Amino acid sequence: MKIEQIYTGCIAQAAYYLESNGEAAIFDPLREVQPYIDRAAKDNARIKYIFETHFHADFVSGHLDLAKKTGAEIVYGPTAKPEFEAVIATDGQEFKVGEYTIRAIHTPGHTLESTCYLLLDKNNDLHGLITGDTLFIGDVGRPDLAQALTSELTQEVLASHLYDSLRNKIMVLPDELIVYPSHGAGSACGKNMSKETSDTLGHQKETNYALRANMTKEEFIKELLDGLAAPPAYFPQNVLMNIRGYESLDSVLQKGTKALSPVEFRTIAGETEALILDVRHEDDFVKQHIPGSISIGLNGQFAPWVGALIMDVNQPLLLVTPEGKENETVTRLARVGFDNTLGYLKGGIEAWKAAGLEIDTIESISPEVFAEGLNAAALPVIDCRKPGEYNGGHVTDAVNIPLDFVNDQFHMVPKDNKFYLHCAGGYRSVIMASILKARGYHNMINVEKGFGGIKNTNVKTTLNQPAAI
Repeated sequence: MKIEQIYTGCIAQAAYYLESNGEAAIFDPLREVQPYIDRAAKDNARIKYIFETHFHADFVSGHLDLAKKTGAEIVYGPTAKPEFEAVIATDGQEFKVGEYTIRAIHTPGHTLESTCYLLLDKNNDLHGLITGDTLFIGDVGRPDLAQALTSELTQEVLASHLYDSLRNKIMVLPDELIVYPSHGAGSACGKNMSKETSDTLGHQKETNYALRANMTKEEFIKELLDGLAAPPAYFPQNVLMNIRGYESLDSVLQKGTKALSPVEFRTIAGETEALILDVRHEDDFVKQHIPGSISIGLNGQFAPWVGALIMDVNQPLLLVTPEGKENETVTRLARVGFDNTLGYLKGGIEAWKAAGLEIDTIESISPEVFAEGLNAAALPVIDCRKPGEYNGGHVTDAVNIPLDFVNDQFHMVPKDNKFYLHCAGGYRSVIMASILKARGYHNMINVEKGFGGIKNTNVKTTLNQPAAI
């Protein structure tokens, strides 16, 4: 069977391209649709269907733009109520793509409309199952996202539905079936996803905790909900965009890639409530940046961090980018619904300096200098990694304030005394430092290379629960 996984690592998302006899289907496309059009053109194929497994929360799908540009039909599973033209499949309904057959299998649980798509080859033999966020490799979809839209569907109710879907719709399928999920490790749509992005169903029955044999519904619900962190704030906003529709990416790019002189940039920043987002590498940001700007580098999990920390997808944005990265930045922002980019600083930070405008810096030191300083004077240490990372080993007496919660917990950071700040490798600590500086905290010392570098020094580390603040 000709099926290709198109994986986008920065948001840990998998779309799928399927083709047979000049007809093609796309499953869960990203916002930028030209790559799918180009892929079909390479096969001289017409995109016939766009299959959506559910209304996504962690990204804005490209279904509308792709349908408009290709004439393909959008397909959702039972109970979906999009505010645009789409085929709402019945449970078990089949669709032909060349010699292949796609069968919709309604699997409510992650969301009510969640649907998997069973793939049958030209001989009508079962090949694989595109599972969306119902079943991941090593995990299953979180059942708490619908609560942001309606109070009637509790996470316990959806978890109960998910248990039934997994047992009655998926686990009864042949072990040799290939599982094609929509996400891998790094996505916030689950809590225990593998780095692997496909597997056989039989192996998942052996290794996935949620598919454990003889597991009761009560046990499943308890284990699924245990340790489930709150979803990022932008999730329900993305769901609504996927249900209601959105501005075309072409229009977003045209507006967002407007080149602005330093004077124009400063004027717009002063006259609007635009946030200045600097997407350069963290090492460049600490050396020089526009005062009050926020650092979230393109080199990391850019879009998820934007969504988690800026929170409101309607927030106006002004960009400072590496040269030639303007289009990529606006595209990656649009993937998670941030369509309100007003332009970028033409010439970058050098143009800003050349115009005689103020710049700021962040004090940043090597792990070795950190070790010497910590031994000489015991300044507070803030570790902005996730709790699980912290508990796996941290600087003795370090305080854990995860970057995810900086907007709620910034008041716990010392404002009058100097302190050290680090993460795992240096990316997240600069993000956190930039947010703190924007709030008036200027006394942090960033530790380059994070805990990965600190471990190679003589700094004392320990394994235990977070220190009291």
